[in-house]
Amino acid sequence: MSRSRPNLPSSCCIVGAGPAGLMLGYLLARNGIPVTVLEKHGDFLRDFRGDTIHPSTLEIIWRLGFLDEFLALPHQKAEKLYGEIDGQPATMADFTRLPTRCKYIAFMPQWDFLNFLSAKALKLPNFQLLQHAQAEELLEEDGKVVGVKATIQGVQQEIYSDLVIGCDGRRSVVRQHAGLPIRRFGSPRDVLWMKIGKQSGDPEWSPGHRGPQKHFIMIDRGDYWQCGYSIPQGSFAALQEQGLAVFLQQVAGAAPFSVERLQQEIKDWQQVKLLEIRIDRLEQWAKPGLLCIGDAAHAMSPIGGVGVNLAIQDAVAAANLLSAPLKKGTLSLKHLQKVQRRRAFATWATQSLQIMISKAGKKPRRKPPGRMELWLRRRAFWPFLFGRLIGMGFYRELPEDV
Repeated sequence: MSRSRPNLPSSCCIVGAGPAGLMLGYLLARNGIPVTVLEKHGDFLRDFRGDTIHPSTLEIIWRLGFLDEFLALPHQKAEKLYGEIDGQPATMADFTRLPTRCKYIAFMPQWDFLNFLSAKALKLPNFQLLQHAQAEELLEEDGKVVGVKATIQGVQQEIYSDLVIGCDGRRSVVRQHAGLPIRRFGSPRDVLWMKIGKQSGDPEWSPGHRGPQKHFIMIDRGDYWQCGYSIPQGSFAALQEQGLAVFLQQVAGAAPFSVERLQQEIKDWQQVKLLEIRIDRLEQWAKPGLLCIGDAAHAMSPIGGVGVNLAIQDAVAAANLLSAPLKKGTLSLKHLQKVQRRRAFATWATQSLQIMISKAGKKPRRKPPGRMELWLRRRAFWPFLFGRLIGMGFYRELPEDV
């Protein structure tokens, strides 16, 4: 049974008000399509989410006409990313030659980005954001998804729409209830995130630098350092059994901070947040009346910080491909499958690169690099190549003009 009427715009229900969900909701609403976005939380204030705004995303924001306003928010810029190769510092990615307006990564708390984007979307008459709205089930009729059953402000409701889009992350409720086939690739490591307050005399630290030894990441957040410590996957429980003092001693061996300072900052395990890294992707992103994008369709490793920006590019592609059939009321499964075909290569290529990098760091090197590897390392183009892959991705998406 169809709930849409001919010659009228079809409605869209987006589950998840993350970067992909809000960007897609904004783009569809500005194209005249009625959009309802469900967000299970009451705000966007959560630590240690993807806080990198890549040049590709900044280009999208510029095309939408509010880049200057966006960059007025507090942020840090990184024109290059640094890391280690065999214990030696190296430039891993250089964004200074990208064909974009902003040739850098902007480090900004994700809640600022989401608050900014939701404020823009809420000015559009076709956009509605429902918070404290937990999606629980999909509504289906005659083999087609026709809406979502959700608990909103403590009350169970049924929201009917012509299209449901899952943007609810790697633990997607939409993906789970849709029963879409998924391929999992695993990951050798997890990351533990911590906050360390800044002090006078702290070293100058370039964003993305791994630190004196491997497995330590440090990002400048203005008044504090966001620090990540990489551990073998599944080993967090064993670390907790050994005790917080032993763990902080390990971190101090890789960080530019003394163990005494770490003990002053990290008082209990509640201040250590586990990021379980997973790499997976759906074999099919869509079924009648339903589409998944972003982490709900393909979970990424934090390598390169590309997950948020890949999800936003999914959202732009989906808006470009689906706006016309949604406005005409003619949306079909074929239109939804076009989104997956459009984004499949970028997803596969990005995940393949992340898997290759993960495997390369899984085992210690048994022999020194050969002549060819040393020669390749000295080539000046590598940082610019990786700058393009990280900064823009494998396939560029830009919003179409209204």
